[in-house]
Amino acid sequence: MATGATTTRSPAEFEATLQRYVYERSEEARAVRVGEKETSEQAAIVARYADLFTHDQLESLRNCEAEAGSADERERLYRLRKTCEDGLIVTELAERDDELENAMLAARVSYRGEEMPLRTAQARLAVLDDYAAREELGALQADVSATFNDDRLELIAAGEALAGQLSGIAGPVERNAEEKGIDIRALERVLAAASSALDERWGELRERWFDRLLGPERAGTPSQFHSAYMRRLSPLESVYTKERSVEVCLETLGELGFALDRIENIHLDVEDRPQKSPRACVIASDPPKVVHLITRAMGGLHDYQAFLHEAGHALHYAGCDPSLPYTYRKLSRDHALTEIYSYICEKVTEEQGWHERYFGLDEETAATNAEATIFLEALLFRRYVAKLQFELEFWGRFPSAGGTSAGYAETLSAATGLVYRSDQYLADMDAGFYSADYLRAWVRSAQLREFLRGRFGEGWWRERETGDFLRGLFAEGTKPSSEEIAERLGYDPHDTGPLLAELGV
Repeated sequence: MATGATTTRSPAEFEATLQRYVYERSEEARAVRVGEKETSEQAAIVARYADLFTHDQLESLRNCEAEAGSADERERLYRLRKTCEDGLIVTELAERDDELENAMLAARVSYRGEEMPLRTAQARLAVLDDYAAREELGALQADVSATFNDDRLELIAAGEALAGQLSGIAGPVERNAEEKGIDIRALERVLAAASSALDERWGELRERWFDRLLGPERAGTPSQFHSAYMRRLSPLESVYTKERSVEVCLETLGELGFALDRIENIHLDVEDRPQKSPRACVIASDPPKVVHLITRAMGGLHDYQAFLHEAGHALHYAGCDPSLPYTYRKLSRDHALTEIYSYICEKVTEEQGWHERYFGLDEETAATNAEATIFLEALLFRRYVAKLQFELEFWGRFPSAGGTSAGYAETLSAATGLVYRSDQYLADMDAGFYSADYLRAWVRSAQLREFLRGRFGEGWWRERETGDFLRGLFAEGTKPSSEEIAERLGYDPHDTGPLLAELGV
């Protein structure tokens, strides 16, 4: 591994240069993700900052961290050190990452006489009304995606070896647990118990909504390729139209006191482009000054949920106190904190009153549609518990067995009632046990919703006081942990009671 130049910066100098580096990489990632560029040039940016991430710099930050005079400063330096470790890995692997990204952007799927980009095929799965057509296209895009598995696995293995070397913690599970400041295996046990407690309720929801969403032609156990279609709640598309999604979401947030379209530092991208990723996201290039909220409406309730989910991220990053050090505006040990705020905004769609208020539905219809959002949440919660269980097994055996798919299809199929293909395991894996972060946020957002309902009433989702409370949390940036938020709200971090109650258990 190349060590690069010998420049060693003070922590303040490193942080300032890092801010510019992250901004450039974020803007490049945004351009590729939204379809403005068809090739990624991340490696060129990494090369321009060759002297930012070096072994000497890492050692300097480690020494400063050890000598820090306060817990706050030690935490800030810890995050800078971990970022330097990540930067060394990125520097080593940037060209190979670009090659894989560009190969996937160039990949095409042949479907019924049409050639389309892989991302376009994946996006189309959400809008194809014909069950057999979805099954066919799903299998075709999965076949193309799986051709990249060898490259994905090589990158994962290379990154894992470097992470173990640089951090001094060889085991990937132990290393991620240390970084998150949690016991991941204890978390899994708590979540597995919650998922099991949901078995009966999930069985009822699954049968009712699989039938309604997929129709009589569905297989007894449908394939994973129908997930995106179900998430749209496609049979309800005439109610939750593509055209109204932005308008309704802006009005919803406005009732909480967030005029999203008038917040200058939040840049909305709602355009539809062929190479634009179908997955909504926020890219916080330089919070709070430059935050991008990116969505690609496909029609259906999922457009509304995705917009509100990402709005929670955007409001968090754009609402952080600008006087905070850059580290506490951008860097975090994991993603579990910001996901709380995305989920709490998305949870507005679970309120029966929201469906009545914005779509003119009668009480019975609104209640039915609100139940559909509970079905989706239960499906995704169980899926992510299964993902965490698989990833713990995957990384637990990785040092001896390498990255095998053993258990992936079986574990996810059993949890969801959908058939998963084992060759999709790498495409379905996010770095750094992100599954654990999502799941912690699920638990925490249910706790927060219960807290907000207790303080501001059943109409918490349309009260300015709720927005003011959230604004106070956003101002803290990335500094607190998810577990600190739980304790502040008066909950044990592992208390899944509010989540299970929310899901009807």
